[in-house]
Amino acid sequence: MAEQTDEILFERHGALGLVTLNRPKALNALSLPMIRGMHAQLDAWEADPAVTRVAVRGAGGRAFCAGGDIRYIYQCGKAGRFDDVFAFWSAEYALIARVQRFSKPYVSLIEGVVMGGGAGLSLHGPVRVASEGYDFAMPEVGIGLFPDVGMTYALPRLPGRVGTYLALTGARVGPGDALAVGLATHGSPAATFPAIIDALAEGGPVEAALGEGGAAPPTGPLVAQRALIDACFYGETVADILARLDADVSPFAAETAALIRTRSPSSLCIAREQMRRGPGLDFSEAVLTEYRIVTRVMRGHDFFEGVRAVIVDKDGTPHWRPETLAEVDHAAILSAFEPVDGPESRFT
Repeated sequence: MAEQTDEILFERHGALGLVTLNRPKALNALSLPMIRGMHAQLDAWEADPAVTRVAVRGAGGRAFCAGGDIRYIYQCGKAGRFDDVFAFWSAEYALIARVQRFSKPYVSLIEGVVMGGGAGLSLHGPVRVASEGYDFAMPEVGIGLFPDVGMTYALPRLPGRVGTYLALTGARVGPGDALAVGLATHGSPAATFPAIIDALAEGGPVEAALGEGGAAPPTGPLVAQRALIDACFYGETVADILARLDADVSPFAAETAALIRTRSPSSLCIAREQMRRGPGLDFSEAVLTEYRIVTRVMRGHDFFEGVRAVIVDKDGTPHWRPETLAEVDHAAILSAFEPVDGPESRFT
């Protein structure tokens, strides 16, 4: 059994193991103790025949989970504590892989923000219930990172070019669009979540416990612009995609191109390569690929500059190196996907 902390709560309710991410002031961002504690608890519940299903929720109503504790990683890196930096990434990726291979029903009850590591905790489970406030994004290219936590596997498997669009823009997705493209599997108002938990605890069929869910939420720009997204994000390179967007006269295309141009050029090129390789990788291979990339990115400039600009100083003006797509060394991008020196974790 995992050690309980104030940041993450583990409870037994009949047949249900319930996880509550409990850092509401930090939008339930995952600390290293939370990550390690949840991994150990999933191991314990998988081995316990009395627990037949698990549910995960976030405290506070504003977020399911906004991701990993990026500020902690930033502080460790700036202090030169790279052993701590890589210990965090390794533990987070191992937890995401644990969720993906968990053998019992795993239900994510998603209210509010679900980004980064929060998307990893939910998207790789089989049941993802989106409330009316569901707000998904993988905005890592905006902080000099890349869409990780298994997104190399998951995003390319979304319909059409939706995954590439999400990877390169970091655009936010509401519940209607999430249900339409498969990011969410069910929709239900947040007010029904306590009843869902009670029904899951009774031990009956999981699908029955989820209820009817009410009227389907309206779709948004992801559905409305699917044809344009598929046509433009089919481009072989980020520059090709931008050229296709620039050639379109719609406001959506112009806004999307402008958004992409604010992102780290290196991160954009990494993300495009992830979307190209992802369909040919199994889940453990995809996560291992991400770990290889992150070990290189953490030794670079853009992540620390992006976090400074967006999270620490909040001036919103990151100075990327290189500044433009034309200056990106594509050989260096490809080398980031190669094996690291020494033994590698397999994330299986």
